[in-house]
Amino acid sequence: MTDGNTDSRPTDPQPGPDDTPAAAGLPGAPPHADHRLRLAGIDPDRLAILHLGLPRQLLHYAYPPWIRRMALGFGLWLVLIGLEYFGALETGWITAVLTLATGLIILQAACDALITATERLAALKRWAHYIAGTVTEILSTIPELVAIAFVVPISPATAFVMALITIYNNALVFSLYSFFLPKNQEGKYLMPRPITEAGTQILIAGAALGLTLGLVLLVMASHDHPKHGFNPLDLIVFSALLLLIFAVYVYKLISSYADEEEQVKEVLDLSEEDVERRQALVYRHVRHSSMFGIVLLFLAGVAGAFIGGERVSHFANVAIGDLGLNHVHTALLLAVFAGMSEYVILWKSHRKQEYGIALANAFGGITQVMYLVLPFTLLAIAVFALLSPGGHAELPISFSIPNVLLLIFLAPTFFVLAELIREDHTLGLLDTTIMTAIFVLLLLLLMTYGSDGVMPVSTAAP
Repeated sequence: MTDGNTDSRPTDPQPGPDDTPAAAGLPGAPPHADHRLRLAGIDPDRLAILHLGLPRQLLHYAYPPWIRRMALGFGLWLVLIGLEYFGALETGWITAVLTLATGLIILQAACDALITATERLAALKRWAHYIAGTVTEILSTIPELVAIAFVVPISPATAFVMALITIYNNALVFSLYSFFLPKNQEGKYLMPRPITEAGTQILIAGAALGLTLGLVLLVMASHDHPKHGFNPLDLIVFSALLLLIFAVYVYKLISSYADEEEQVKEVLDLSEEDVERRQALVYRHVRHSSMFGIVLLFLAGVAGAFIGGERVSHFANVAIGDLGLNHVHTALLLAVFAGMSEYVILWKSHRKQEYGIALANAFGGITQVMYLVLPFTLLAIAVFALLSPGGHAELPISFSIPNVLLLIFLAPTFFVLAELIREDHTLGLLDTTIMTAIFVLLLLLLMTYGSDGVMPVSTAAP
């Protein structure tokens, strides 16, 4: 999903004479391929060309670096488990930090393992680049989902707040990263058109949902209303609506990419051999594996997600139960690391100088958390509430000041992002400052009022 703003030439040390693609990503493209595309209304600088895997010159070892991180994480996990078993580990900040660091190391390695497995599966099945990229992004959230599933029984309110704060973290990362990207003569950095079209719509929907729900909670919590929290049915309905929007969004995204690819094929009169050669560029850096090897990678990623998630939940238990942090402050700490999977993909793409892919994944970090991670969190809380016989002190999720703020602030955050994308992503100093100011204001409000419970109920006579 790169675009013409980057050098999209193959990164092999000595490419063949007909191996250099144009902005359209075509090996041995005719000299006027870009011009023909523009005449047909297709901007070659916005075409989505994805190169999976890391180039050889970026790999400094015979095996992927995530294997060493996974081994380090498992080693730390075994040491901590042993110390806990023999009672040699005292509860405190040092223990909490070590536990969290161990979980994060394992989760990051698990994310890399799942990405590698998905890339090799896509290469084996010869998926189209846009399908491979979409599936990779979705599966990379598995460690995050598992970590949230472990946190829910410890503190449902922490899981709820953590999912919402991660949206703002990713929005800030998107704004800051896009500000430092190289711009064209007009000061713009163009994203693939399918992302800007579908992305604008889904951001508007998120702003409307957040504002509507936040205002409803504000009214219900501030007046003499019998309901002051989300019951399981509320959470199930809301999560179903978000998942429905996400499913339609993914369908629209993939279909738009497919239509774009078909138009390129028709305009440039590509043969099937040309299409296959273009597709081969997607997987040129991906090591071929058997299905058995791919399954082993998936199992390693899932195992790492479970072990890392357990460590993160243990940190939440220590922070809330032993160190006295409230659920909002604990969620703020966890949310800093909750978007790790998106940051891994962003960094890997940036190292390959595929800035368009990195930017698209940074944007995907916003939409996926809002429409995939958040509804999963709501479903997990609902299931836990239905299955827990004695209930939980934090259930139902209250209409508290932090929760209302987190929902209402989605409106200005998503509105600003939608306007920026509509203007072809013209993030300048002012744009980034606005996004940062919104995030800092929300953070200050949460830190100031984060320990508050349910908002006071009005007792005045009507």
